[in-house]
Amino acid sequence: MQNEQLPNIGTPAPQKKPVGAVRGGIVGFLGGFSLAASLAAYNLLDEYNQASAALQASVDELKLSTEKISAHVRRIEAVEKDLKALADNTSSKDDLARVRAEVKKIFDGLHVEFLDLRSHVWGIQQDVHSLSKKDMSVRV
Repeated sequence: MQNEQLPNIGTPAPQKKPVGAVRGGIVGFLGGFSLAASLAAYNLLDEYNQASAALQASVDELKLSTEKISAHVRRIEAVEKDLKALADNTSSKDDLARVRAEVKKIFDGLHVEFLDLRSHVWGIQQDVHSLSKKDMSVRV
């Protein structure tokens, strides 16, 4: 049996080296990592653009609010300036009291002069009345 010949099945196939599997795994890993990294970068860039647009809108709104506040401040300053000018041109209570006292003195003086004039006119009226009685007695 030892001399019997075995049929020729062919030469055994050379064994594949596992290097191809490792190389394929590394290439697959790098490809997947590159795809995931590019998607992450795209999403990050998209979020950055959205955040930048929101920030720009907030800055524009802040600018408008600042301009409104500046306009209000200018109006308040103008009103304060007008108020100060009015306060400088208006009379104080002391000025009003002094003017009242002067007007009262003038009124009192005019009243006294009026009474003097009235008494003088009354005296003239009495003289005219007494003269008219004398003229009537002489004419009769």
